Amino acid sequence: MKQFFIGLILGLVAIPIAVALYLRYGNPPVAVADTPFPMERQIVHVPLHDRIKKDMPRSVPLQPTPENLVAGAQIYRVNCAFCHGLQGQNSVVGGHMYPWAPQLWHAHGPHNVVGVSDDPPGETYWKVANGIRLTGMPAFQQKLSAEQMWQVSILLANADKPLPQGTTDLLSKPLAY
Repeated sequence: MKQFFIGLILGLVAIPIAVALYLRYGNPPVAVADTPFPMERQIVHVPLHDRIKKDMPRSVPLQPTPENLVAGAQIYRVNCAFCHGLQGQNSVVGGHMYPWAPQLWHAHGPHNVVGVSDDPPGETYWKVANGIRLTGMPAFQQKLSAEQMWQVSILLANADKPLPQGTTDLLSKPLAY
């Protein structure tokens, strides 16, 4: 029994030491182009989705009026388009990030969902307000007002629907990099 406990203690000490040595000297993947750690996506996404589901607002205080959609498009163009692209224009940098920044005006998946239009607006609001660690997605709660974050969230929730002309004009005009 004594040998078991000695082995257990040595194992519990050896594992953190081995991990620390690997991180220090083992050339772990830290560059965008590196192959990710095994199960890295699952390790990061499971707690993220659980946290968002728990903390996201359940009710939307604004309606998708033409005024709110145009305001959301103006905010999106200034703060989001650089990474997430525009209608008919992929972002120059979004595809070169790790993880890549989703292009929010393009259909994807088996149901051709446009951007995050299948997500509840409260989920998008949470992501805009809080950002997402280890992705390059910043938190905007110190930069944008709650109303502005809701306007962007409502815009993205309606990306798969016909939008007012002023909105589509803002979202289809190319960015000047």
